[in-house]
Amino acid sequence: MSQVFDGYERQYCEISANLSKKCSSVVALDGEQKKQKLSEIKSGLENAEALIRKMDLEARSLPPNIKSTLLIKLREFKSDLNNFKTEVKRITSANLNAAARGELLEAGMDDTKTASADQRSRLMMSTERLGRTTDRVKDSRRTMMETEEIGVSILQDLHSQRQSLLRTHETLHGVDDNVGKSKKILTGMTRRMNKNKWTIGAIIIALIAAIILILYFKLT
Repeated sequence: MSQVFDGYERQYCEISANLSKKCSSVVALDGEQKKQKLSEIKSGLENAEALIRKMDLEARSLPPNIKSTLLIKLREFKSDLNNFKTEVKRITSANLNAAARGELLEAGMDDTKTASADQRSRLMMSTERLGRTTDRVKDSRRTMMETEEIGVSILQDLHSQRQSLLRTHETLHGVDDNVGKSKKILTGMTRRMNKNKWTIGAIIIALIAAIILILYFKLT
């Protein structure tokens, strides 16, 4: 495993435990205390997201056998973080709805004297538009972060492929050198064999000539 990844993991677990406690306690709060606690939770979520991005980069830089194990663990962390986001969104929506109801009640009291039903309707529509705009901003931010993670992953994969191609090129270059050396050795062996053939032929001719001479002298 990676010591760097383990360090990030310990930090994330600490933040996760802290977020869990704060999400449980924020429900009982109201007013400024609740706003302060929600601000702390959102800050913790940002830190957790940053740690997950660091763990993702570290995992993708490791060998495949370690990388696959860490990526599975990383998916669990991402799922845990998404659960926190859903819980915070639920708490925030409940807070906004309570505030909106309070505003509507106050507006209703004033409307008995000065406002009309049309003004109350416009107030409700404005509250809904504000909520939808907030959700769109959050979704856009989440999409941007996911796109950034995908881009980083692609760059890591391209880097790994480039390294593999370079190693393959070096291997092929070494094979070419070995083939060249083998060719030279075979050429030298062929030349020596041809030379040996001529030498043996000359010896055989000399022996035949000697035998002929010996037979000639014996017969005469």
